[in-house]
Amino acid sequence: MGAIGAGLAALGAGLGVGIIGSRAMDAIARQPEAVADIRNNMILTAALVEGAALFAIVVGLLSN
Repeated sequence: MGAIGAGLAALGAGLGVGIIGSRAMDAIARQPEAVADIRNNMILTAALVEGAALFAIVVGLLSN
């Protein structure tokens, strides 16, 4: 069951980062002058999602 949980965590992280990137590109297309702020927020949020996913993967694999 731990491997299934780790896989779901990885899937969720991929989905989350994809949505973050998509929304950031939409925001940049609407306001090109704010590209630096949007990019910084996008990178920070993606890093937080990846960190949470990595933690979930480790916990899932160690739970066996």
